[in-house]
Amino acid sequence: MACFVPFTNRNLGLSFFVFRPTDVLVDEFVDALKEFSLRTESLGCVQNSIFKSIHGNMIVWYGAWLKTSCENKESLTTSLISMLTHISSMAILTKYSFFETYGGESRDGSVAVRFHTGDTISVYEAVVASSEDVDDVSYACLAIFRSRFLKMEGVAAGVCFRCEDKPRVGCLHVWKSLQFCYSWVINSDNKTSMMPYLDRFPLEIKYDIFRVVYVNGDNIVLNSKLSSPAQILETRGESKEEGQVTKN
Repeated sequence: MACFVPFTNRNLGLSFFVFRPTDVLVDEFVDALKEFSLRTESLGCVQNSIFKSIHGNMIVWYGAWLKTSCENKESLTTSLISMLTHISSMAILTKYSFFETYGGESRDGSVAVRFHTGDTISVYEAVVASSEDVDDVSYACLAIFRSRFLKMEGVAAGVCFRCEDKPRVGCLHVWKSLQFCYSWVINSDNKTSMMPYLDRFPLEIKYDIFRVVYVNGDNIVLNSKLSSPAQILETRGESKEEGQVTKN
């Protein structure tokens, strides 16, 4: 079964939760996140997936939400963090936010990025120093994306996105294989192709390559480590401190 990220977020709200495992039990944490993914469906999550960094220890959880389910993002975020309480000893939640997509391309003409378990994904993120520059950086990133997409051999689709509450802009690509991704990274001249668009902005650019290790619809076995959606809904009004995942 495929998971997708739409090119426009007209009907969906998108969220990314980024974790850094605290010990060597990475597979156990991924299994716990799979169960978390299944339970979020009762809160309105219609698409979710887990990405695991190939070269680092970062793990990303992606969720797409019905607009009606994420109108109150603060309340929803509190509920999600509360659901993660019982596995907080396994990983540090380093950042989380909701995002909006504003452009994309695909080789097959579809209007969304689609990926499956086992696929290779690359993500670059521009952390903008000034919130006043976010709009300009967003347009610059879209221009870079469109000028390079057809030249990227082995890329299946890509999408640009921006954070709703922080000055961050990014782009996600799905590759036909890890080898195609490596080839592009090694052979492309990013400094020449990107800096003419971005050199006037004070920002930090981050890049990583991920393996998709789960998409909604994959078979998983439930256990009792996580709070149930019913329990979460009953306690939505409680203090955020009661359901806090360890943060930096």
